[in-house]
Amino acid sequence: MEALLTSTAVVALAEIGDKTQLLAIVLATRFKKPWPIVGGILVATLANHFLAALVGEQAASFLDGLWFRYLVAAGFIVMAAWTLIPDKFDEDEEAKPSRFGPFLATAIAFFLVEMGDKTQIATIALGARFHAVVPVMLGTTLGMMIANVPAVFLGNALIKKVPLGVVRTVAALLFLAIGLWLLASTAGWIG
Repeated sequence: MEALLTSTAVVALAEIGDKTQLLAIVLATRFKKPWPIVGGILVATLANHFLAALVGEQAASFLDGLWFRYLVAAGFIVMAAWTLIPDKFDEDEEAKPSRFGPFLATAIAFFLVEMGDKTQIATIALGARFHAVVPVMLGTTLGMMIANVPAVFLGNALIKKVPLGVVRTVAALLFLAIGLWLLASTAGWIG
C-alpha cells in the first residue's frame, strides 16, 4: 500500500504544469471530446509506466547493493531540483490536424511525450525503491489521472487558477524528503 500511495502522491504533484498536462489541455481544446482523451491518457500511462516500473524494479534486483541504494536516493534528490524547472510545450508542434481520432491520437502522443519525462523517471526510481511493479504502476497512473483529468475538462481555466510555483515547490520538497529518507536509511542513520 505504501508503494501505491507514495507513487500516487509523487506523480500527481510532479505532473502539475508538466508538458504532458499541457498536452492534455491542447488535445482537449482541439478535439472537444474529453472522454476519449481521458481514455487515451489512461492507456498510454498504464503502458509507459508499467515498462518504467519494470525497468526500475529489474535494475534494483540486478544491481542490489549499497551503492545502488545511494544512487536511487540521489535520483530522488535530483528529481527535486528538476521539478522546480517549469516545462514548456511547443503548441506549434501539435498544431497539425490528427488523422487519428481523439483516443488514438492521445494514446500515441502521451506515450511518446512521456518518454524521458520526469514522471517516467520518477516511476523508474519508485520501481527501484519499492520492488513492486504493479502497485507503482497503478499509483503513478492514478497520479497522472488526478493531475490530467481536471486539465482535460477544465483546460486553460485550471492553469490560470493553480499556483504552479507552489505546487512545483511542494512536489520538489516531496522528492527531496524521499531522497533524504532513503539516504539516511541506507546510511543507517534511521531504522
